[in-house]
Amino acid sequence: MNRRHPFRSASSDELLTTLQDLTSRARREVELHQAQVELAEALQREMLPPALPSLPGLRTAARYTPARNGLDIGGDWYDGFVLPDGSLAFAIGDVQGHDVEAAAFMGQIRIAMRALAVAAADPGEVVRRTNDLLLAADSSLLATCTFVRLDPGTRELQSARAGHVASVWATADGRGGVTDDEGGLPLGVQPGEEYPVTTRRLASDGAFVLLTDGVVEGPAYPLDEGLDEVVELVRARVGEDADVLADAVLGSAERTGHEDDAAVLVLRHEAVAAAPG
Repeated sequence: MNRRHPFRSASSDELLTTLQDLTSRARREVELHQAQVELAEALQREMLPPALPSLPGLRTAARYTPARNGLDIGGDWYDGFVLPDGSLAFAIGDVQGHDVEAAAFMGQIRIAMRALAVAAADPGEVVRRTNDLLLAADSSLLATCTFVRLDPGTRELQSARAGHVASVWATADGRGGVTDDEGGLPLGVQPGEEYPVTTRRLASDGAFVLLTDGVVEGPAYPLDEGLDEVVELVRARVGEDADVLADAVLGSAERTGHEDDAAVLVLRHEAVAAAPG
């Protein structure tokens, strides 16, 4: 004799109640997700500088675009500011992760670098102290960055790199390439890490372009190939305005099929005529 309870079909009211519960839960999750996206976007907007410094013979421009989907925002950043001695400081970086926590961590790095750059003239020292400060804060996140300091008198550009993608340069005489700075580990990996400084002069017409890996690397697009493409683009358009060049470099990221943030910082420099003797 079959003693199993007979199957009872759910009533229309029960099905409707279940559907309403599921719909309400889905709406709450969507609203929470949207709130997180809006918070991350607000953090990103507030943390990026509203303007970049420039000087005679130097025009600057920067661009940023978030990753394509959902909450993938907050990882990449750039900055530029004038130091007390009149030098210009520029930085670009990429924080591990793409969420509210990454956006907040990016803000901590930017603020720390600004504060430390006032007291330390050497870019390697700025990056080293930033690394140690972040490790002391016991964050679980990592970040890569490049920090540069430009002397307006000598046109010397000193740079230090913490695990970040190389920069691109080109001059009006047709030369161009990728920087080969030695660099050190990303921020947040090892206390006491040293960051060698590379010095170059922006003496002629040309462009120096800092970028993040979202511009030159994608799921099926190798980093080296992406860098080579940007070198050719900058060489071909080196005489254009900094804003136009920044748009072109950022636009080139579309070919990578990237799913990451992308940021570009352009220093468009011109030869400065010597003062009359």
